[in-house]
Order: sequence, then C-alpha cells, then structure tokens
Amino acid sequence: MATSAIGPGFLTQTAVFTDSLRASFGFAILVSIVFDLGAQLNTWRVIAAAGQPAHVVANAVRPGLGTLLTALVAIGGLAFNIGNVAGAGLGLNVLLGIDPTLGAALSAAIALLLFLVREAGRAMDRFAQLLGLLMVALTVLVAWRSHPPLGEAALRTFVPERIDVLSIVTLVGGTVGGYITFAGAHRLLDAGVSGVKSMGEVTQSAVRAIGIASLMRAVLFLAALGVVSGGGVLDPANPPASVFRIASGEVGYRVFGLVMWSAAITSVVGAAYTSVTFLRAALPVVERRWRETICVFIVVSAVVFLVVGRPVKILILVGALNALVLPVGLVAVLLAARRPAIVGEYRHPAVLSAAGWLVSAAMAAMGALTLWRELPKLLR
Repeated sequence: MATSAIGPGFLTQTAVFTDSLRASFGFAILVSIVFDLGAQLNTWRVIAAAGQPAHVVANAVRPGLGTLLTALVAIGGLAFNIGNVAGAGLGLNVLLGIDPTLGAALSAAIALLLFLVREAGRAMDRFAQLLGLLMVALTVLVAWRSHPPLGEAALRTFVPERIDVLSIVTLVGGTVGGYITFAGAHRLLDAGVSGVKSMGEVTQSAVRAIGIASLMRAVLFLAALGVVSGGGVLDPANPPASVFRIASGEVGYRVFGLVMWSAAITSVVGAAYTSVTFLRAALPVVERRWRETICVFIVVSAVVFLVVGRPVKILILVGALNALVLPVGLVAVLLAARRPAIVGEYRHPAVLSAAGWLVSAAMAAMGALTLWRELPKLLR
C-alpha cells in the first residue's frame, strides 16, 4: 500500500502544493494523515473480519453496491494509471532528456513487457524497492541541505495562514483513494490474514503503511519548503525534479529521474493489475481474458495521456478524482461492520466507526466542493 501511494503523483502533488502554500501545506498533510488513518483502519479491519474482498463485502451490504464500487475503482485506477504513465514520461525526461510524451510511450511498452515476462517483472520489483530506499535517503539529504524553516513549518502545521481544500482532497485521494484503499487489505487476505484473531496484525499493518507514506510526505515537504523558502524557483514542467536539482545538483537530479521512472513504471503494472482484479469478479469476459484486459488497460492509459498531455496537471487531477471514490467504499464497509452475517463475531470499535463516518462526510463534502470550484480550473 505504501509503495502504491509513493508514486509520481505523490511526489508531484507534494512539490506543487508546497510551492503554492509554503509552510501552511503542513496543515494539509496533518489533516490528510488523520483522514488516511480513519479510512484505512476501518476498511482493512472490516475486510479482514469478513474475510472477503471489498466488492463482495459491498454486495453483501446491498446488491449492486459492489458492482458500483468496482466501476468506480476501475475508473479511478484508469485515472491513476494515466498519471503513472505521465510520471514515467517525466522520469525519462529527467534521466535521458527526451520529450515526456515519447518517454511515456516507451514506458508503456516496457510496462507491457514487464507484465508479460514474469521474470522481468520480478526483477523490476526488486530494483524498484532498492531505488525506493535510495529515494528516501536522497530526500532526507535534500531536506538537510535545503535548510527548511522548521519552526515556521511546525507553527503553520497547526496554525495555517491558508487552508486549501484541493490540497487536502488530493493528498487523501493520492494516499488512500481509489484502489489503494483496498490494495493492502486484499494482499493480507491473499496471505491468509483474516478473522477476529488477526485484528492486531491488521491494525499494525495499516498504521505502519500510513506511517511510511506520511513520513516520506513530511520529509519531501521539508525538502521542497527549504528550496522555495531559500528563493528557489520550481520548474512548472516537473516541480519535484527541480527540487532535487536545486538542492543536490545534476547528480541528484538524474538519480531522481531514475527513481521517479522506476516508481512510475512499477505502478503502471500494479494499478492495472489491481483494477482488473475488481473487474474479474464482475465481468465473466474479464475473468476469461484478464491478461489481455490488463494489457488493454495499460495501452488505453498511455493513449489517453498522449492525447491529453499536461503531465503535471494530470498528476494533481488523479489524486482529486480518486478521493471521490473513498466515501463510497468507506460507507460500504461501515455498514458491513454492523452486520454479523458479514463480519461474524467481530465487533467494530465505536470510535473507529465514528471516525469513519466523519471522514466519509468530510471527503464527500470537500470532493463535491472540489468538483464544483476547483477541477474546472485544472482542466482548462
């Protein structure tokens, strides 16, 4: 779940909003962490208690609700994947200097190869994990070298000068929106972790995943804040890459390009696989031809990006769009938590239920506000 969240959209969103909100972006990060925990703890615990994937749980609550959730997750997964292809294009642009659209097309072809050749995919996964550790180390180094105003960042995290709804919606959507909400829970089911006896392990896993993603977000925020507070001007064509270029020079800039590309290319395959997993349960034709469906999913993602372009705007937009999927899935698991026929002897904590309903209502309201007021600006 954490590696799904920390992708090109995660990096771009953090740099863009730090540039516009400065230290006050810390408040958006704090709110998003609270919302992320509320969403993830409820979702993972109920799915583990039921011992069934999210769409099955939702259909047990009300016939057709799981089908609706599947459609929303698939649409959100496609949006995520368009962003992943865009991020891969930006990564190759930094690494090799080629046009982002050409880089996106090449990356989509490589993603297909990684999916179809199992050994290549496994090798790329290991490579991406090593580069992920390198990304953490490089970000910490950039944060240290950029000398961010820590006092101001701490103050504005709790007393912001400006509150931006779009930033909160986008962060939550990019961390636990769309398919990412269910990715870790379904992986636990695959590993046989389910039932009341597993609640301690499930809770620890959920908190740990959010903790990893949040720590990386905070460090990247401080790195970008140090750069812009020191007078650095971020390149609008690739804001996160320019953070690393300004703070660590050409070597850090090229390394960042490699890391961003690897994170994006593995996410292209992962998002397609997880989204199609939902569709397999709803559509028999997808179950029979799931490998071909994943390939089509990747190709469509690439074609949409090549037609639309504007990679940075897409990476911001997909987080906001996937935040709108969250209330549907969260309401479904909250209703399921109250039905012994679904969760058996498990008793869901009242505090978690209250937190989940609060997150659902807040995200629905902020998502609607974003659609009405903010998204048209991004689409122009």
